[in-house]
Formats: sequence, structure tokens, C-alpha cells
Amino acid sequence: MAVYLDDVSRTFGEYLLIPGLTTKKCIPSNVNLQTPLVKFADSEKPAVELNIPFVSAIMQSVSGPELAIELARNGGLSFIFGSQAVDEQANMVHKVKKFKAGFVVSDSNLTPDDTLADVLRTVKKTGHSTIGVTHDGTCNGQLLGLVTSRDYREEKDPTNMKVKDFMTPFSKLIVGQSGISLTEANQILWENKLNSLPVIDRNRHLVYFVFRKDYDSHRDNPDELSDETKQLLVGAGINTRDYRERVPALLEAGADVLCIDSSDGYSEWQQETLRWIKETYGEGVRVGAGNVVDRDGFEYLVAAGADFIKVGIGGGSICITREQKGIGRGQATALIDVVRARDAHYRQTGVYIPICSDGGLVHDYHMVLALAMGADFLMMGRYFARFDESPTQTLRVGNNYVKEYWGEGSNRAQNWQRYDLGETEALKFEEGVDSYVPYAGKMKDNLAVTLGKIRATMCSCGAVSIRELQRHAKITLVSSTSIVEGGAHDVILKEHN
Repeated sequence: MAVYLDDVSRTFGEYLLIPGLTTKKCIPSNVNLQTPLVKFADSEKPAVELNIPFVSAIMQSVSGPELAIELARNGGLSFIFGSQAVDEQANMVHKVKKFKAGFVVSDSNLTPDDTLADVLRTVKKTGHSTIGVTHDGTCNGQLLGLVTSRDYREEKDPTNMKVKDFMTPFSKLIVGQSGISLTEANQILWENKLNSLPVIDRNRHLVYFVFRKDYDSHRDNPDELSDETKQLLVGAGINTRDYRERVPALLEAGADVLCIDSSDGYSEWQQETLRWIKETYGEGVRVGAGNVVDRDGFEYLVAAGADFIKVGIGGGSICITREQKGIGRGQATALIDVVRARDAHYRQTGVYIPICSDGGLVHDYHMVLALAMGADFLMMGRYFARFDESPTQTLRVGNNYVKEYWGEGSNRAQNWQRYDLGETEALKFEEGVDSYVPYAGKMKDNLAVTLGKIRATMCSCGAVSIRELQRHAKITLVSSTSIVEGGAHDVILKEHN
């Protein structure tokens, strides 16, 4: 006989937060949204922490390098989508890691005998306008000069002009010596009004560049998620088929954390993938697993070595798994069940396993509910797909601007690995739709509003950290009538032009 669960499968929209005591310390500027990304022992600090509790979904229409860069600059983390060739995904990860590194190893280098045509090709290929001129054209050759966009006029100068004829020669460069600190390098930039500072060793070989824009970026983004070398953090999605080839390439490209991307994570394929990664690389390589919706799935993946667990099946706005297969669970109920299992595991072992709530978020206050129910961070697709930085086109449909948004389970994505049952590669039926989302503009502007709401709501709950919210939040079920009461009602709304 089948096992029947007594609880009702509930969504976030069926709950409200009850206000707590708002003390004088409970002001938005005091709210700390830092949260662990990967597991840690009670006496340790997490190896990776987020500065805001947001990660972007492992989706073609969401997590490209541009969005990954912008989200990391604002304190969150993206998982570059894995439904593409290994080298293409690795290149996207590399692009994020190279965006801002404080001390940057140059990947734009030429020799004095190269031409302006070579300069233009290099700029187009790398996107970098500062080119190191070395004796052999490598990133560690002897520095002979520098080329920037101020050294040539693309419209007028002949493309066969030699680099040595228009570069800024070494004799006119201000340089730093190897061993200089980042603070000292930035001071030289400011004192000499430079945009870049080459750093050389005692034999005049190029070692690094330091860029003024990196300093400005950090000042403008105080929550930036970066490592000790000032490189942005980035994650990458993997599957349970080609992980032996994909994982090494992603780690070489610099991925800081991996996540198995699957609609149903309670499987032996995920167990095998996790165990291979841990046996091959040890605990130094962090990898999340999922998705699961109950205690059994959580405990299975934790035993296999998962560093965080992703919760949610069928709750995404473009996901039709429940409709197609009758598989899933209301996101709130699933999260509550898995969090109870996580807390029990923590009490028994002293090891804390972060929980990622994936899907089911319709309103911003749902985010606070998910965090209050025990999620450590939230994975979102639709939310991020609306922004300039997502990889899809901005279109005009009727009188509205929209962005394309499609599920990994749609035929457009052809991401059969995500729905792996160990058989053929073809998608037999779709578990995701192809759609549009309203265009919303720049990520930073929208994040500021959302995070402002989260901080204000947490203050009303008497909490200035996510851990305090989880310990002290009071949550109530609501009736269908009270949901109506919660919006504007019994009035005639004004129309705004």
C-alpha cells in the first residue's frame, strides 16, 4: 500500500508573518543578510558565504557571465548553466573570474611587430582595451610598452601600422614592482591619474595589471562577493552524465562551487556523482545537490557528501513537472520538512547543511517567508530573467517590453540531462514552457528595492540577521478570505497615466 502523508501541500502564499518586537536596533541599515552557502562544522566558519541570500537559477535564459558578474558585484552568486558544451561553459566561468581580480594576469598581449589590425582583433576577442606589449607576445614576456584606445584612431589610422609605432613605450610608463600590495598599487593609480598599472618583476617581465575601474567597482559595490585576490565568486551547474569531463574543466576555469542540476535529486546517479567528486578532489571542492522535497531525499544526498541541498520540485514559474507527471510538493511544505531534517542532522552531528529554496516565489515577501522557514538562500530564475544582464533578448510585445524566458525542461533548452533517468538522450515530453517575463531594467536598481523590502520586513519581525529571523519568526496560515483582505479592496483605484 502506498504511503499517505497527513499534511497538506502548501505554498508561500498561504502564510503570513506575525510582527515581533521591533527594538531600537531593528532598523534596515543594521540588517545583515550574510548567509552560508556550503556546509560547515559548529566550530568552523563556512568556506563560502553569500552577502545577500540570492543565487541565480542554472538556466540558459538566466545565468550567463554578464548576470553572474553583476550578481556577484551585488553580493550574490550565479550558477552558470550546464546545458551547453563543456568548453563553452568553462569559458563563461573564466570570463567571470577575469572580470575583476585586483591583480589581473593579462590575457591581451601582442608583440611590437604586430599591427593595428591585430590590436582591433584582440580587443574584439577579449573585450579589454588595455594591451600589454611584450617581447614574445605572452602575458609574462618582457614588457616593452602598452597600447590603449588612446594610442590609435580606428577610423583614420592604417590597420597595417606596427604596434611599435604607436604604443606607449616602456620608458614613458609608470609601473609597480612585483610584491607591491593592492593598496599601494591603487595609491599609485590615484596619485598619477592612471587607468592601469603594469606590475613587473626584477627582470622587467610583465606579471599583472591593476586597474582603476576595479577600485571604483569595489567602492560602488560594498557587498561584492569576491575572494582574497579580489576575484568574483561564481558557481557552475553540472549533470550526472558527463561530470568526469565537465568538473575538471570547470575547476580549471576557476569555478568556486558546483551544483548538480536536476529536477529530481533523490537518485543513485546523484549519489555516484557526489561520491566521485569527493573521492577525486576531496572536501575542497564544494558541490550542492537536489532537488528534493522531503527528509528522505535530504538525508540521502547529505550521506553522499552534498555541501548544500536544493529544495523544490514543480514550483518554478515555467515548470510543469507537476502537471505532466504528478510529481512534486508545495514549496512551503517541502521546505519546512527538509529544514526539520537539517536541524535534526545539525543537533546530531554538529554539521550545518545550508538549504537552498528553489521555486515558488511570487512576491518579495515570499522571500522573507522562505528564509524564516529555514532556507539559507534562495535560487531564482524568473526574478533575474527580467533584467538587462540576463542573456536573452529584450522584445516589444504589444505595448510592453519583455524578455524571453524558457525552462530547462522545454524543447528549446533540450536539457535532457536535467531529467536523467539513465536511458535515451531525447526529451520525451516537456517539463518546462517557453515564455516571456516583463522587462524590469538594471539588476542593481531592482535588487535595491527587493532587499529594502526584505530588511524592512525582518525589522518588523524583530530580526537583524537571517539566523535571528529563523529563530524568532512567527508564521500563521491564512484563509482564502484573508488573502483577499490583504490587498486593496472595497475601493475604486485611480488610473495613472
